[in-house]
Amino acid sequence: MIEELFEFDTEHKDDDTKYIIGTDEAGRGPGAGPVFAAAVAFKEINQDLMISLNSLNDSKKLSEKKRDELYEIIVKSSVFSVKAGSVEDIESKNILNASLDAMKEACTDVMGQLNTSNVKILVDGNKKIKNFSVNMETIVKGDGKSAAIAAASILAKVTRDRFMCNLDKEYPQYGWAKNKGYLCRFHINAIQNFGITKWHRKKFLRNILGESKQLSLY
Repeated sequence: MIEELFEFDTEHKDDDTKYIIGTDEAGRGPGAGPVFAAAVAFKEINQDLMISLNSLNDSKKLSEKKRDELYEIIVKSSVFSVKAGSVEDIESKNILNASLDAMKEACTDVMGQLNTSNVKILVDGNKKIKNFSVNMETIVKGDGKSAAIAAASILAKVTRDRFMCNLDKEYPQYGWAKNKGYLCRFHINAIQNFGITKWHRKKFLRNILGESKQLSLY
């Protein structure tokens, strides 16, 4: 499996591509919290790296423990960046544009660290990053096909989960340590009982829950 993921990246290199950068996001669907995007490039791919990343896969298919383990390996063996699209960005731009902008920031940061623009960016999904004149290709379900995208999905997911767990300490009534801001029944009940915070995505909540007197700042 891991050989196939790295082989996929190698096959997508063009003649003038020095590095493959994979990018993915985490947190497009929740009703609270920022969206996070990560970009990852592996400068050196060898047998030791593939052995250490043997369980690499789409972050959604891995346990929290396994994601945490892979996170530590990825940050030590790659050039990476993780950026956030704030709740304010999501409210003003919409979630798709906030996600793509965060991807752009992360990819730009990685290119700066690599000190080259001779890269090819593999973007998870079917939407290219806007206003970004870099060699780029969209990969539908790329987090299960590309090593770089899978690694980016893990960094984005782990970073966001940890962020929401920290927020849970300040707002324990919403259960964010467990639901990470997704609108499970517990979270919806908490919104109805306590209202919303500055971390809630107000437009998203109005679309999902409808206009309500409960949708006032907590």
